[in-house]
Amino acid sequence: MICGRKARPAAEQPRSPSDGSGGPRRPGRALKKMGLTEDEDIQRMLRGSPLWKIKSRGGPRERLFCLQEDGATVCFEGGFRHARSQQSFSVMHIEGVREGHQSEGLRKYGAAFPEQHCFTLVFKGKRKNLDLAARGEEDARHWVQGLTKLMARLQAMSQPEKLDHWIHGVLQRADRNKDNKMSFREVKSMLRMINIYMDDVYAYKLFKECDHSGNERLEGRELEEFCRRLLRRPELEELFGRYSGEDCVLSAEELRDFLRDQGEDASLRQARAIIRTYELNEKARQQDLMMLDGFMMYLLSAAGDILNQEHTKVHQDMSQPLCHYFISSSHNTYLTHNQIGGTSSTEAYVRALMAGCRCVELDCWEGSDGEPIVYHGHTLTSKILFSDVIESIRDYAFKQLKGKVLVKGKKLPEPWHEPQRVTSLLDPEEEEEEEEEEEEEKLQDRSSQQSLQSLQEIKPLQAKDASQVAPELSAVVVYCQAVPFPGLAHALRHPRPCEMSSFSERKARKLIKEAGSALVQYNTRQLSRIYPLGLKMNSSNYNPQEMWNAGCQLVALNFQTPGYEMDLNAGRFLGNGRCGYVLKPPCLRSPPGERPRHLVLHIRVRAPRPPSPTPGWVPPASLLGDTHGVPMPGQVISAQQLPKLKREKGSSIVDPFVRVEIHGVPADCSKQQTHHKLNNGFNPRWEETLSFQLLAPELALVRFVVEDYDSTSCNDFVGQFTLPLASMREGYRHIHLLSKDGASLSPATLFVHVQCKSL
Repeated sequence: MICGRKARPAAEQPRSPSDGSGGPRRPGRALKKMGLTEDEDIQRMLRGSPLWKIKSRGGPRERLFCLQEDGATVCFEGGFRHARSQQSFSVMHIEGVREGHQSEGLRKYGAAFPEQHCFTLVFKGKRKNLDLAARGEEDARHWVQGLTKLMARLQAMSQPEKLDHWIHGVLQRADRNKDNKMSFREVKSMLRMINIYMDDVYAYKLFKECDHSGNERLEGRELEEFCRRLLRRPELEELFGRYSGEDCVLSAEELRDFLRDQGEDASLRQARAIIRTYELNEKARQQDLMMLDGFMMYLLSAAGDILNQEHTKVHQDMSQPLCHYFISSSHNTYLTHNQIGGTSSTEAYVRALMAGCRCVELDCWEGSDGEPIVYHGHTLTSKILFSDVIESIRDYAFKQLKGKVLVKGKKLPEPWHEPQRVTSLLDPEEEEEEEEEEEEEKLQDRSSQQSLQSLQEIKPLQAKDASQVAPELSAVVVYCQAVPFPGLAHALRHPRPCEMSSFSERKARKLIKEAGSALVQYNTRQLSRIYPLGLKMNSSNYNPQEMWNAGCQLVALNFQTPGYEMDLNAGRFLGNGRCGYVLKPPCLRSPPGERPRHLVLHIRVRAPRPPSPTPGWVPPASLLGDTHGVPMPGQVISAQQLPKLKREKGSSIVDPFVRVEIHGVPADCSKQQTHHKLNNGFNPRWEETLSFQLLAPELALVRFVVEDYDSTSCNDFVGQFTLPLASMREGYRHIHLLSKDGASLSPATLFVHVQCKSL
């Protein structure tokens, strides 16, 4: 028997990198623009390296990883049973690179590989980490340093630079024989890649107009001209012409007028500063003039983003009582999938914390060896060590704020004279409530009961088991003591701010329906936590907006489950520097009497009448004031570089339309949509207007969704973006779209015109 490190499993020899011509690949145009063609790390990545993929199932597999010429895509061979398939990921989708055994996967399954050979790619959104090990320390260092450089360069790009980089990457992929020339056939292939259908006659006409050499090939400046024509933005040219007049040049005074029409309190000094920052032409800049290219640079920069850039920093009063804030909260934080048989992982805590979550849940149990463990008790979910969870929280929780932890839990009565043993504290409120709701669901839905027959061996949650409290743990519970809910009448007469109660989504809805105003008043003084129903086997979520409407602070969701509910949660906590704390509007922080302003939102579109408001609790007139509402108009103008839904079908092209949703108090909830545009995901234009009347704008979230008209599922949208109305800027603005798991779809954008009118 041989002792020591486990030997690396044998693997098939990875294929050698090739560009199709048998020689080493040359850096593409995109890398030249980034100034990285001579970089040693990038050169090694372009040649390719065999890297071991470390996985929990099936053991390590060695695959060839290669950086593509666009400088933004890494390709590798993936295995599915006995077949090989080409897979890839975008460098722009990487959140960070960890060196060594700094992931749960490498700590558990990477012991056979030296720590200096290992690194982890952490992706944005819900995509799993990629744990990798190189053959040597030098290879690992090249990939870590190279990826870090590429991430920094791509992050620093302006929107026009991202568009240019993206189109050059597409050109590189469409150039099949890698001769840096494009035939008309390759141009047609490229158009399908970029999600646009173009009539053959028109496409060939555009091709011939750029083919100045007349050799039926586009190369060099001919290709650049073709790309410029594709990337033209007629809607921005028209807007520029509206303010610049016949001379096609914006003076500082004309730019100031445009800024004021945008709703900004701009001066001539500010207009001149913008010209000096964004104008590309040196002579125009010296004369305080702005050309079309500079104007487009400004509109597509962060200054033209729909999100108020002041709200990307912590800008709210952070000195108020804790109950005056909405707090980003997760339920069963340790789970990566469903709550019956899913996997528990410390990485789930890392992802939640990095997404701005400020309240995480640890279901603590005593392990077989006396070591505390975390898992969903009495289920088939896997178990993780309590100590590993605490270490992950230590490493990732304190990127902002005060570096303090509040422990919410049960509190032993004082004084307590037996601190050395665990004692049963009968506080069955939460457990009994969950049991009661499980019984109600069993009675209402026999099918779900049948689906649980395979889990009959699982014991039901026992209150006496779940309520064991160690005195040492009880001692650190001070400000968030978990207590049974005494009822609204008693709680309002005898408020105890250091105590808090938890409610299931069903119990919360019942309170909202029966005593909404009293619950709002209760939440001005005490914390309340809402959690999903216990029998949701797929860990689905509920609509958090109705809980926020009642002033509930800790509205806990399953962060591992994507959907519109998590889109709303991300939108709610998008502002205030994404710190996870958002100050509630005045009407939810103080006794009745104060009321929000009313507002009209216009996002201009000819659309069907909005549906009737969803039933439910509407805040009393003392909170809302008059009931005629406020208009909010706006115009959906265009979109650019929308991704395909069916990427495996090369000929698939989306027929996009835009839906705008308002999520707020029930009277404000509505949605409207544009018409669809046939076969154009590259640069569709709508020029349609949508209008909404809002009663409580301070609570409203606005969700922009781009869908494919041919899609059969509302979950298969092209992209979306959600933000608080209070953080949305008026005027002509661009919107960066996100995927359904929250990852960036850059360079995909929407361009809109928004007007908000207060009454």
